Amino acid sequence: MLHRLAGAPEPDGPGELRALLDGTGLAAGFRPAVEAAAGSAEAARAGARATAEPQARELATALARAVTAGALAGAGADADCTAAERDRLVELLTTRLGGGARVPGARAAAVLGRLALRVTTQPLLNAWRGSLTAGAAPALGDILRYQARGAGLRAYLRERITARPGPTVLIGHSLGGIALVDLLALDAADGGPVPGVELLVTVGSQAPYLHELGALTALAPGSRLPYGFPRWLNVYDRQDVLSYLAAPVFPGDPRVSDHEIRSRQPFPASHSAYWKQQSLYESVERAVTEAGLG
Repeated sequence: MLHRLAGAPEPDGPGELRALLDGTGLAAGFRPAVEAAAGSAEAARAGARATAEPQARELATALARAVTAGALAGAGADADCTAAERDRLVELLTTRLGGGARVPGARAAAVLGRLALRVTTQPLLNAWRGSLTAGAAPALGDILRYQARGAGLRAYLRERITARPGPTVLIGHSLGGIALVDLLALDAADGGPVPGVELLVTVGSQAPYLHELGALTALAPGSRLPYGFPRWLNVYDRQDVLSYLAAPVFPGDPRVSDHEIRSRQPFPASHSAYWKQQSLYESVERAVTEAGLG
């Protein structure tokens, strides 16, 4: 089995495995993950013990999980993989190795579990500061630039939003959510809400946190959202360290609600994993209906 894993060709053509690797951003890290698993001492020991068919099936599943974990770790922020896609990848790899995609037994799992920890968790723990900084730096850099020179972006957004008649639903991810909250709050406070905007959806946004810090352009710390600000659905993921709750920051405001997404992805992949979560679109659909736009 280890020989089969090490000698496995790169998946190519229109097959499901190739499409899955390409669609999740794991293609580049697949071969290194395969080689790491096949060449590991843990896999060799597990292979030596898998002398019967049940143990071989367990080993196939455990190896598939180790390869998948390694590919995810190697992809880092480039991974765009849902939990369902990850599980399907394990199934496909298990089938290629001649096993059955089920939970591995205690013997293979104990040995291969150490491999998964070594190729994923431990390197991340060793470099946790660098990983988090590298993952967060692009978004934080954009936010800082916006804080210094955000007027131009807000003017551009207002021009685009008002170019067509409403009703309008605005969706902003990360910095986009900050800029939209600022724009809508500034215009509403000036007595002229952005025409036609009925619903704001922020996804993985830092706007609530910046408001608490007193770093949001439109609102003083502790102030409420102005009259004329639209309904606001804020979508967050506990795994995404760049997403924050909005409702507790504006207590008692019926316009503001939070919806939790559970991507089951590590940061920074979780910051861009929202768009593959069906519950995101369901929550937006509900908010649109509640706003009387459906």
